[in-house]
Amino acid sequence: MNEDIMRLFRIFIIAIALLAGGCTASIEKEAVYFQEDTVKVLRNPLSGWVMYLGRSFDENFWEQYGYDNMPTSEGTEVRVSDYAVCAYIRTSWSSLEPEEGHYAWDDPDSRLNRLLQSCLARDMRLAFRIVVDGRDQGQNTPLYVRDAGAEGFTSRLGEKEVFTPYADDPVFQEKYSAFIHALATYFNDPDKMEFIDAYGLGKWGEGHAVVYKDNANKIPVFEWITSLYTECFTKIPLLVHYHRVLGDPNQDSYGEVSPDTEGMLASCIDKGYSLRHDAFGMTGYYEDWEKEYAARWRFRRPIVMEGGWITGAHHRYWRDPSGKYREGHSEDVRLGEFEASAEGHVNMMDFRINDETRSWFGTSFDLVKRFIAEGGYRLYPDMAAAPSSVKSGSKATVISRWNNSGWGYCPNNIPQWNYKYKVAAAVLDEDGNPVRLAVDEQSDPSKWLKGSPYTSKVKISTEGLAPGTYRWAAGIVDTSRDNIAGLELALPGTDIAGNGWAVIKPFTVN
Repeated sequence: MNEDIMRLFRIFIIAIALLAGGCTASIEKEAVYFQEDTVKVLRNPLSGWVMYLGRSFDENFWEQYGYDNMPTSEGTEVRVSDYAVCAYIRTSWSSLEPEEGHYAWDDPDSRLNRLLQSCLARDMRLAFRIVVDGRDQGQNTPLYVRDAGAEGFTSRLGEKEVFTPYADDPVFQEKYSAFIHALATYFNDPDKMEFIDAYGLGKWGEGHAVVYKDNANKIPVFEWITSLYTECFTKIPLLVHYHRVLGDPNQDSYGEVSPDTEGMLASCIDKGYSLRHDAFGMTGYYEDWEKEYAARWRFRRPIVMEGGWITGAHHRYWRDPSGKYREGHSEDVRLGEFEASAEGHVNMMDFRINDETRSWFGTSFDLVKRFIAEGGYRLYPDMAAAPSSVKSGSKATVISRWNNSGWGYCPNNIPQWNYKYKVAAAVLDEDGNPVRLAVDEQSDPSKWLKGSPYTSKVKISTEGLAPGTYRWAAGIVDTSRDNIAGLELALPGTDIAGNGWAVIKPFTVN
């Protein structure tokens, strides 16, 4: 009896809301309720798993490294690309531009281009970090830069001598700027790119132990390179490593927080940067300052995590100060990374290459699926209401209530997206195509946090619709692309029509 009363009460409230909105259509209506799909991998931007690629890989690595038949702890085999939305490669400037003006992405036969195309064919977007410092990796800067007169330093890697330009050298900056502009002509495209790790100086491109001709140029170099990426990549999210000694020439990668760090980070965030960190799960490196900094920007900028420990190599993860990681138990590290990611409300987690990926699937597949269900952002309507019949030429009010079940947020507020995602109501034809559409201009998915639903109410005209049967629908559209359904919803496929519309109910036009 109580459930019947509550149901009638909800219908009454919806009817009052429709009448208050001046709905001129029939109010023969009843709320429709949706059940969230917590299993489906949503291939939405800046949310989900990131898969790492080695710079020496080609399009055959899927089979070569077992990524198409990855064993899981459940005794099954899966494709890694079915779980990851993004393929991230830390590559070098010299790999992308081996000779001045000759770019790997323009050469269909280049190994790197074949690799990238194989990822795009699997519905995975791309991400880069471009490294110029070669001390631990090899010749990361093309030698034409040195030959053009750039000053730098040499280091030895095995029997090879490696040249790295000074970060404040004007010839280096001139050549690098030309390269980044060329890169953006092809990759400043949200259909191709997830994000770009937009700094890349120092060891491993992580922003520490940067070498300058004059250490006083640390901040001017940072302003130059972050302004360069901001100018070139206007449609792609830019990331910076919130590193405590960002850009510092000190060889101690994790000393005391540099007095310049917070000002430098504030500067690039003002330019539109979002955040990432490369040491999640390393409690001796990801400490109170890092946690507090992430908390300060929580739900204002998305955070992308990278796990720090490499369990299949030389890192002695069992010596982590937390004492939680047992030698020979990579699943302990995976759990530590997952817990740190939940605490930080990150939008994206990572499958590191080879052994780390095998560890996630082979020992911690339950956590892989938990992040899909709980992490990032997962948007869906749990209730909607609209009339069952309308008079041709009238306006109807469509109500939908929206939720985010993820611990992250939809970063609709970053400058590169500029609030382009909005709730919309639509009239669908029998093929699932919208023939009428109205946008809720007040809606902003970046404000939808877990446990705080948003109720949308929009009026939609039926002017010009021929009498017959149609379907009401609601969705999240991309207003920068002619209001196409822009984000996948966390609903079962049976509730979805066309390209991402949540079907509310059929209705007739009289």
